[in-house]
Amino acid sequence: MSNALTQKILITFGFLFAYRVLAYVPVPGVDTAVIASFFNGNGAGDMMNMFSGGAIQRFSIISLGIMPYITASIVMELLAATFPAIGQMKKERDGMPKYMQIIRYGTIVITLVQAFGVSVGLQSMQGAVLIDPITFTIITTFSMLTGTMLLMWIGERITQSGIGNGISLIIFAGIVSGIPAAISNTMTSVNTGALSFLAVLAILAIIFATIFVIIYVELGERRVPISYSRKTIMQNQDKRVMNYIPIKVNLAGVIPAIFASAVLMFPITILGHSENEYAKMVADAFAPGGIAFNIATFILVIFFAFFYSSIVFNAKDIADNLKRQGGFIPGVRPGEHTKEFINEVASRLTGSGALYLALISTLPFILINSMGAAFYFGGVAVLIIVQVALDTMRKIEAQIYMNKYETLGAVGL
Repeated sequence: MSNALTQKILITFGFLFAYRVLAYVPVPGVDTAVIASFFNGNGAGDMMNMFSGGAIQRFSIISLGIMPYITASIVMELLAATFPAIGQMKKERDGMPKYMQIIRYGTIVITLVQAFGVSVGLQSMQGAVLIDPITFTIITTFSMLTGTMLLMWIGERITQSGIGNGISLIIFAGIVSGIPAAISNTMTSVNTGALSFLAVLAILAIIFATIFVIIYVELGERRVPISYSRKTIMQNQDKRVMNYIPIKVNLAGVIPAIFASAVLMFPITILGHSENEYAKMVADAFAPGGIAFNIATFILVIFFAFFYSSIVFNAKDIADNLKRQGGFIPGVRPGEHTKEFINEVASRLTGSGALYLALISTLPFILINSMGAAFYFGGVAVLIIVQVALDTMRKIEAQIYMNKYETLGAVGL
């Protein structure tokens, strides 16, 4: 392993370690035991706790996790798809820093709203707040804002200087950190008779089946064949020319599941602490494990799968690059016809990929939740863990190959 790759891995682990330390830094002025008892066994609380890496039950400064940043990113992606000027800003090299800066400002606004809602909601919890309500609201709001900004900074540093996508790795680390406790609680349930041994075997079977399906689909791709003109082949005879266009079955990756969770957690966070009767009814209706929650998850995952795939996969750019390189798809005219053909193939794959993501995000969770197991064994958690692990492994392999080519070039081979 090269020094550059080792350094990137160490940087990634260092930042993730800092993230886990922040999860144990509580907001001043609260009784963490009261808060922990409130979130223990609470469906919405368990889900938020899973994504925050246990920070919310400790009422850490990073209790809101990275979700405000993801929510701001969703809003900007929707605006970029709606308004051409914003979409162009995202594509331009000079416009991208401004685009990211708007996301950061949006994160601040969303964090302030959520943190204020949480601070006000906790004051209605008996014995949770130990200081003056106004002081507590101010301290909590700005403590959580600081924590979320730190997480956003950590995620960006991992993406730029480490290995893998920083935001995804933060969510990955948070979920993984809760697995040992989830296993321990499951074993305790078996020992007390609350959960049968057969149920545990069924849960393990569902988990392994889910992992198998995820790996099988994530590694699947449609290879569209390409032919090149004789002139192009002669010009590139000393180079390796790809003779197919690989189109993944799941073009959107893990993003739709994360986006769907972020969208559903936002109203749960705000409405769940409201004194309004109707607001509480909505929060209860969309509590994790309920029918409304699973239906909403299914629909949102499919929507974001199509939406995000349309952003990351540009058939026009592929068709234009293919035409410039003298390549063509057999039986398809270069240019507009090639773009339409690639779009058609990608649309069919996106439909299959969206259905796969929606089923993986809901069905295993429904089955496992009915047996009384933890969120950590559900579909979204397993999906994020496996997909982020696969993506990180691909990036490590790409870095290894790149280092090999740089070494060969340095020795003149």
